[in-house]
Amino acid sequence: KTDIAVLKIDAKDLPVATLGDSETLEVGDRVMAVGNPFGIGQTVTMGIVSALGRGGMGIEDYEDFIQTDASINPGNSGGALVDMEGRLMGINTAIISRSGGNQGLGFAVPVNLVRHVMDELVKSGKVSRGYLGVMIQDVTPELAKNFNLKETTGALVSEVTENSAAGEAGLKPGDVITEFNGKQIRDGRSLRNNAGLLSPGTKTDVKVLRDGKERAFKVALRELPGEKATASNNSESDGSEEVLA
Repeated sequence: KTDIAVLKIDAKDLPVATLGDSETLEVGDRVMAVGNPFGIGQTVTMGIVSALGRGGMGIEDYEDFIQTDASINPGNSGGALVDMEGRLMGINTAIISRSGGNQGLGFAVPVNLVRHVMDELVKSGKVSRGYLGVMIQDVTPELAKNFNLKETTGALVSEVTENSAAGEAGLKPGDVITEFNGKQIRDGRSLRNNAGLLSPGTKTDVKVLRDGKERAFKVALRELPGEKATASNNSESDGSEEVLA
């Protein structure tokens, strides 16, 4: 779901990379990409962070990419994206290109997500992700108008799964989730990503807008079901998608 694996190497005294904190990255920060483009040998390129939180591209289930214009080509996947201090900030994973080569649109999985997947795989051999039990969709301008919302941010709850964590906490269809675990929610994808970074059983705070008023709930997350579950929104007017979180 994140295109990250853990390999065990039978060796001693290997040099190791220092893991950074991808939450500290800002657009415009300089970064370097390490890889083996086109199989020519180890190569380092430099650029900037072009954007953060890129997703919705259908590359992986959980997308929260760092976008960079550092040259990334076939053969760079799995290589390190580091800051100017050499700290690992991401794992290079994809490019958008019409030619097959670098066109300034490279994407890396942020190291905070990598660290979570790594720790879970080492500990238990699988990744257990937190699950609210709601179908959600982005707040479009049309939905914001219908629900009397001032902004087009947050995740609109369209359905609450029976006997789920969200249902037991008191969330209802029509609620707009604006904050989860102390973090502002931009859209449905950011809610799903944030829930997936927490372990099942975690109790966390959720803030919603209901009938124009902010309400707070305490939710004990369940474990995300094994099957990937997404459903297209029946409405053709906004092109949005409902996602299970």
